[in-house]
Amino acid sequence: MSTPSPAEEALICSARGCRAPAVWALEWNNPRLHDAERRKTWLACDKHRGSLGDFLDARGFLRAVTPVPGSPTLDM
Repeated sequence: MSTPSPAEEALICSARGCRAPAVWALEWNNPRLHDAERRKTWLACDKHRGSLGDFLDARGFLRAVTPVPGSPTLDM
């Protein structure tokens, strides 16, 4: 029995308690703490893309929202 590598594991939504597969990457940084080029990433399912994005955007942290590689959102 082999242990899956991190690259083989499914990416999961970052919303608290959510175990749905992530299809969106929300790239952000806190300009008070991070260099302008630094990006942190929260992952989101379709259901939580809006609430996580709104949370980051309200604080001026949201920089980009992109589809997660391999997600069905790339086929839209």
